[in-house]
Amino acid sequence: MFKPKVIVILGQTATGKSNFAVKIAKQLNGEIISADSRQIYKGLEIGSGKITEKEMKGVPHHLLDFANPKNKFTVAKYKKLTDSAIAEIVNKGKTPIICGGTGFYIDAVVNNIVLPEVKPNPKLRKELEKKSEIELLEILKKLDIARAKNIDTKNKVRVIRAIEIATALGKVPKIKTSPVKYEFVKIGLFAPKEFLENKITKRIKKMYQDGLVNEVKKLKKSGLSDKRIMNLGFEYLYPLLFIQKKISEREMIEKTILGNTQYAKRQMTWFKHDPEIQWIDVSEPFSIEKVK
Repeated sequence: MFKPKVIVILGQTATGKSNFAVKIAKQLNGEIISADSRQIYKGLEIGSGKITEKEMKGVPHHLLDFANPKNKFTVAKYKKLTDSAIAEIVNKGKTPIICGGTGFYIDAVVNNIVLPEVKPNPKLRKELEKKSEIELLEILKKLDIARAKNIDTKNKVRVIRAIEIATALGKVPKIKTSPVKYEFVKIGLFAPKEFLENKITKRIKKMYQDGLVNEVKKLKKSGLSDKRIMNLGFEYLYPLLFIQKKISEREMIEKTILGNTQYAKRQMTWFKHDPEIQWIDVSEPFSIEKVK
């Protein structure tokens, strides 16, 4: 049975996934669907590394810059919208290209995982928010060891949500439905440690030069709470602490770079278990024609 092909561009932060996806889209008459848990939000331009209109080069992009950052966005909602976007693109006779580094989002779509909506538990959240990252991880390990192994342990919001779901359902569910409607071709971008660290350092310094601190100030003015801003990632946490005069400018930049370097390692830990990924070393010259 014929299955339409869907290209998935994934991998570590700062490896050039967005630009690579645009090149693939130009070659295959494709449209791009973002798989980045922060680029979905409005107002998170610099800190999320969101692709600009100029960089899109006329290629249509979906699930980018549309959600209100005041509201938390679930993976279940992401999967529903992505499934719809894929069908829409295929119906046009074009190639869907999923691009991003949020492994949980990608897995939910590629493996057709059913993620039942679990309503927030305010009482449980209040108790969990008082706990440290280490304490939260230990709680999740007891509830669902599999989810604890691949979750972003530094993202307290995500860990708390996983505990919330596991508490309600007994575990964080991953139920495959069949048949999978599409043929997914997964292409992973990576770089050697030193090369990637240099890329991350340059990227973070450019973010600050482009006005990341001012972006955080705008988010505060728009009504986002400090707590919510802190949960949007290192690029928002450390500028906020700098604005609050809790850390110096130098500490802000160094901590943001370190946080991203550690995040890149966790991304590889997530993705390296998938034998279907075709890996491309971006530190070496390569041709997109080699992509199968």
